[in-house]
Amino acid sequence: MGELRPLGSDLTEASRALAQALRELFEGMEVSVRRYAARRQRDPGTFSRYLNGTRLPPWQVIMDLFTDLAEHHGTAVTTEAIEFVRGLYGSAVDAASSPKHAVELLEQQLADADRVSRRSSVRGDVLGDALLDRTHRIADLEVRLNQLEADRSAERERADKLAAAHSDVTELLQERNDLEMEVTRLDNELREAREQRAAAEARCDLLERQLEAVERPAALPAVSEPQDMPKILIVDDQADNLLAMTAVLATLDQELVTVSSGREALKALLDHDDFAVIIMDVQMPEMDGYETCAHIKRRPRTRDVPIIFLTAMGVDPEHSARGYAAGAVDYMSKPFDPWALRAKVAVFTSIYLERRGNR
Repeated sequence: MGELRPLGSDLTEASRALAQALRELFEGMEVSVRRYAARRQRDPGTFSRYLNGTRLPPWQVIMDLFTDLAEHHGTAVTTEAIEFVRGLYGSAVDAASSPKHAVELLEQQLADADRVSRRSSVRGDVLGDALLDRTHRIADLEVRLNQLEADRSAERERADKLAAAHSDVTELLQERNDLEMEVTRLDNELREAREQRAAAEARCDLLERQLEAVERPAALPAVSEPQDMPKILIVDDQADNLLAMTAVLATLDQELVTVSSGREALKALLDHDDFAVIIMDVQMPEMDGYETCAHIKRRPRTRDVPIIFLTAMGVDPEHSARGYAAGAVDYMSKPFDPWALRAKVAVFTSIYLERRGNR
């Protein structure tokens, strides 16, 4: 483990370029792989694979190399060097994934949204029929009640028939009250089903645009001045996640703002009002993604900013339902697909620019 292993034999051009750059950084420290791995408390075999290109390192590993190299030489690493390696890293991330995988992921999300839409539509039809039936039954009861009331008025002098009519009226009134309560419940459920279908249809439209962005990448609408560029807010309490997302999204033209907590996110939204989209980790200490999202949606000036949730818990119905209820418009699971993430951000930015142009 003391010497560098040869570069992998079947590396892509992007992976080879990144591995060579990392090897140059590492060799500048004049230390063995095993010793450096022990210093950073990493597995020497895994670190060796980072350097021979057969495994893509987390961005934090690369930043640690820059930090340790600067300490070894007593001079700061230039911003240009970091940005150069960041570009190589982004290309290697792309090479490690593929548009095909992103298409498969987005198509699965589209299938899920379509299923929700169809189920909501069927449920809406069933509820609509039930609501119509209850309404007709109430109308029939009204006719019977009116008839009984007329009979009761005509026969008030006959006590026995009056008592029987009074009993019938009481039962019919109770049945009508029960039906009216059921109508209220059905009406609420029907409204929820229609809202769910409308949200699912909107999500289908969004996913189709994202699929188009992956299959036929197109330039976003141009902005006239650099200061007019929309911003992307990235919220994650893990520094390596922030760096990885920054590397993946660096190829887009937006300004990236990164924060490490929900409270910092709320402050950033107070300082700026031109965010096209927010990418937010769900699991964060103190204020998690759901709570942060709820705060954002309560503020008039930020309630319309779309939020993409990132979660390591998997996109199961329970978590996605809670996310949508909190105000998120999209979901991705970790580890995220870089092509899919870029497509989602590109589409939300395009929508933001379209709305700004209309205004």
